[in-house]
Amino acid sequence: MSPGLATIDAAAVAAARAKVPAAFGSPPTQRVLRWLGWLAFAAWLGTVLWWFDVSPVRIWNGIAGVMTILRLMVPPSPGEHLDDILRGLSESVAMAFLGTVMAAIVAVPLGFLGARNVATSLLFRFSLRRVFDGFRGVDQLIWALVYVRAVGLGPLAGVLAIFTADIAVLAKLYAEAIENAEKRQAEGVASAGARGVLVMRFGILPQVLPVMLAQALYYFESNTRSAAILGIVGAGGIGLQVAERIRIRAWDEVAFIIILILLTVAAIDLLSSRLRQRLIGTAPLH
Repeated sequence: MSPGLATIDAAAVAAARAKVPAAFGSPPTQRVLRWLGWLAFAAWLGTVLWWFDVSPVRIWNGIAGVMTILRLMVPPSPGEHLDDILRGLSESVAMAFLGTVMAAIVAVPLGFLGARNVATSLLFRFSLRRVFDGFRGVDQLIWALVYVRAVGLGPLAGVLAIFTADIAVLAKLYAEAIENAEKRQAEGVASAGARGVLVMRFGILPQVLPVMLAQALYYFESNTRSAAILGIVGAGGIGLQVAERIRIRAWDEVAFIIILILLTVAAIDLLSSRLRQRLIGTAPLH
C-alpha cells in the first residue's frame, strides 16, 4: 500500500455506514417498498391490458389490417375531386388562421388581468386563473361538437372551437410573459407621469409583444393540424374530405390528402419558425 494512503479499518467503515447509510445501499425496508411498488405497477398494467382486451392476436390482426390499408394507398391519387380537396385544405388553413388571430387578440387583455404584477387582487387573479384552467381542460374536439350542434355544420364551428380552446391557453402564456417582464422599464414610464393603461402600453407591452406574437404563430401552426381533425366531426375543412373517403374506402385519395396536409403543415412550420426567430431576435429573416 502507498505510504500516502490512510488505512481504513472496520471501525471506520462501521462509523461511516452509521453516518451515511444510503451510501452503502438501500435499507431493507426501502427495498421491500420498492419491490411492492413495482409489483403494484405490474398488477395495474396487467389489469388495464385485460380491461381493454389487449392480446397478441388482436395486435397482430390490427397490424395486418394496417398493412392492407397502406398497400391500397399506393399510389396516392386525387381522383376526380382535386378541386374539392384543395378547397377543403384552404378552408382548414383559413379556420386555423382566423381562430388563432381572434384568440390571440382576446387573450392579450386577459393575460394582463391574470398577471401578478398587473392585477394585485389575489382573489380576482386566482379566480381568473381557475377559469383559464377550466377552459384549457376542454379539448378542441369537444368544443367543435358543441359548436356544430349550436351553429350547424361548416367552418364557422371549427373557427369557434379553435378560438374558444386557445383563448385560455394563450392568456395563461401571456400572463406568464408579462410577469417576467423587466420592472425598471415600467417604473421608468410611471416616473414620467404615465398611469394605469399607459404603463402597460409603453412599459410592459413592448417587452412581451415579440413573445406573444411568437406564441400565436406557434399555435397557428398547431391549429392547422387540429383543423384537419375538426372537419371529421363536421366542423368543415379537409377533415370532412378525409372522413368521406375513409367511409367509401378510397384509400388512394386518403393518402393524397394526408400528403397534402403534411406538406402544408411543413410549409407553415418553416414560415412560422423563421418568423418566430425574427421576432425574438435569434436569426435574420431572409
